[in-house]
Amino acid sequence: MAARVSNKVGLESNPQNFLLMHAMGPNVAGVIGSAIAAGVMLKYVLAM
Repeated sequence: MAARVSNKVGLESNPQNFLLMHAMGPNVAGVIGSAIAAGVMLKYVLAM
């Protein structure tokens, strides 16, 4: 969602901009971090 908003605002400012892939980087990193955190939590919960 945030990547699309960033791309839309950038296109309004300059129609030659293509920011979608640059804005997707932090989103993908967040998903990867969440998956790692979930795996660590599951490891500790299942070890009890």
